Amino acid sequence: MASDPVPGARSRAMEHLLWYDAPARDWEREALPIGNGRIGAMVFGGVAAERIQFTEKTLWTGGPGHPGYDHGDWREARPGALEEVRRRIEGEGFLPKPTVTELLGQPKTGFGAFQNYGDLIIEFSGLGFSGSDDVADADAPQDYRRTLEISDALAGVAFEARGVRHSREYFVSHPAGVLAGLLTTDRPGGVDCVLRYEPGVEGTRITTDDGAIVIEGALDDNGLRHAARIKAVPEGGSLTTGADGSLTIEGADRVVILLAAATDYADTYPAYRNGIDPAGPVADAVSRAAATTYEDLRAAHIADHSALFDRVVLDLGGQAPPDVPTDRLLTAYGTDDSTPGADRALEQLFFDHGRYLLIASSRPGSLPANLQGVWNVSAAPPWSADYHVNINLQMNYWLAEPCALGECAEPLFDYIEALRAPGRTSARAMFGTEGWVVHNETTPFGFTGVHDWPDAFWFPEAAAWLCQHLWEHYAFSLDEGFLRERAYPVMKEAAQFWLANLQRDPRDGTLVVNPSFSPEQGEYTAGTAMAQQIVRGLFETTSVAARIVEPDADFRERLAAAYAELDTGLRVGSWGQLQEWKEDLDDPENQHRHVSQMFALHPGADIDALRDEDLASAARAILRARGDGGTGWSKAWKVNFWARLHDGDHAHRLLAEQLKGSTLPNLFDTHPPFQIDGNFGAAAGIAEMLVQSQHGELRILPALPAAWAARGSVTGLRARGGMRVDVAWADGEVTEVSVTSERDQVVDVRLGLGRGPVRVPLEAGRACTWGGDVGWGFSG
Repeated sequence: MASDPVPGARSRAMEHLLWYDAPARDWEREALPIGNGRIGAMVFGGVAAERIQFTEKTLWTGGPGHPGYDHGDWREARPGALEEVRRRIEGEGFLPKPTVTELLGQPKTGFGAFQNYGDLIIEFSGLGFSGSDDVADADAPQDYRRTLEISDALAGVAFEARGVRHSREYFVSHPAGVLAGLLTTDRPGGVDCVLRYEPGVEGTRITTDDGAIVIEGALDDNGLRHAARIKAVPEGGSLTTGADGSLTIEGADRVVILLAAATDYADTYPAYRNGIDPAGPVADAVSRAAATTYEDLRAAHIADHSALFDRVVLDLGGQAPPDVPTDRLLTAYGTDDSTPGADRALEQLFFDHGRYLLIASSRPGSLPANLQGVWNVSAAPPWSADYHVNINLQMNYWLAEPCALGECAEPLFDYIEALRAPGRTSARAMFGTEGWVVHNETTPFGFTGVHDWPDAFWFPEAAAWLCQHLWEHYAFSLDEGFLRERAYPVMKEAAQFWLANLQRDPRDGTLVVNPSFSPEQGEYTAGTAMAQQIVRGLFETTSVAARIVEPDADFRERLAAAYAELDTGLRVGSWGQLQEWKEDLDDPENQHRHVSQMFALHPGADIDALRDEDLASAARAILRARGDGGTGWSKAWKVNFWARLHDGDHAHRLLAEQLKGSTLPNLFDTHPPFQIDGNFGAAAGIAEMLVQSQHGELRILPALPAAWAARGSVTGLRARGGMRVDVAWADGEVTEVSVTSERDQVVDVRLGLGRGPVRVPLEAGRACTWGGDVGWGFSG
């Protein structure tokens, strides 16, 4: 492990450490991520020159200010277009994608993309070697180690050159709102370096002020104002500023670096600006941080991060060899060169890394994690690094509630609420109805309409799916204030949209979504399985919520009447498969990465593997036909599917496939390219293998794989009903359980799948434990 640059600082165990014996060359594959939800950075760990590439999550092109921005709403009225599509689908059974796209789609205007803010480059002199960062060079520094301690959220670099030990450490503080770094050596006056900023966006002005690089500008595309400030605080030595905007430090004992960044974005429709020059808040953040010691900044950062990270502790009984870097641990995983202990340690690290990434990319006061979390190196990132809401944004947050990170979902809730205003406009303009809607891709600027990519432009069910996260937060927390004030109004308005837009199916008289499209394959039909399952889930949860908080009996009755006539989207086809479409169209040779009809199994809960054997069998049939391949996020979703089917070995097989084929050396998930939802989805899947609570009972170890059976434990997982669950096992059997409830209640608990549920009375705030023959009882 890299030497600790702060005397007396806390050190974490190896199981929470990513480490490498060479600097990063590649941003996507090797650099290490740090972040505070709003500011993200990728640390390369160079020797002669350090590169810290950074982002500010609201730095986006497109939206207001971009000429002709229209939120994706039709630029010209299309009277009768939607009715024509519906009528033709009723008469012909389906419509080809190009036809529907021509009638209902349009090219994007002002959609925009997440932007790279730029690079902080730190060039070092006097190291006594050639300057190459290739540690294989004959005169390269010795004992190089590049680390990311995910339990403390600290990135580090340490090496020795000509008898001098060099240590560097970086973190992004949520409490302070800055990126902080510390450069030290074990020789007094041993830090000599030059700091400079390389812009990632055009039109940037770079000056210096009070020992800081000052960055200001406005995006050419939309006029969004942005500002950043990079301050160096040396102890000892000298600091001079250059006409090129650089900072030169000579003979310092150590150097503290502080970086803040902001824009004038606000999540308010229609302007999406707050009217504040971001230069002021940025200067204030740096000044406050500079008035605090590095040690205090670091301690506050660790306390803040650890308060979230330490809530869950997973032990799969493995241990990584201390001399094997993480990239080689990953390369050896599941091969003859690995050991079960090393493989278990990597799986545990992958779970913890997923939790780390959510904390680093989604904190209150920021936008939600996008397709790349909060990290991006391009002006034109893949898929714009946007918010895909036909699964990807939702998958980002599957782990939040079960892994006790409900606060990290607050940016998602804020974002959903911010979509309502533009979503109402889209509902009126395109559907002529009340309610709110968003299709399959959106941005921070309320892009709730459509584009013209035939395979993925029409998905009005997205709003209903997003509402599931609001309900789940209530289900896990039992926070009635949240349900009443935040969740239910959004859910009700989404349900009102569907009450106005469901169509009567002439084939059987049920209510269906028409047109509907199953992501991202097939043609346009009526009543695709996923569309029906999502709307059904919205009606179910909204009905329950209405009974708790809604005084309007008429709305409840309308919702119940529509629910009774709604097509369920649950059908078993001719070869025993769960159908993707209302008609039996599934090809047993199709191995598409999307398995959309499985929404009812996960993240929905309409299929219970213990009570719905026919549907569970059909789910297994379609999953086996689609195979274990796919992109990273697809494999992660399948981990969750097989966990819900209580097949731990198959879930583990998918996890192994994801690690072997869809995980980069820095443990980023790859689609390819890098797409963070696979990291989050896999962490959620591991939690599902250990604890489930979606069917009115608490299931302990419902999908424990043989690979983990020898021994293990997990503490701190959350369950629906406001419960915390701790579990230990050995030889495949539960040995200890502790359940702590936030209210008095009686819960059906199933220990493993071989025993029927036992009704357990719980008391608020008291841990109720089970220990084999001892049975259930309160501890303490």
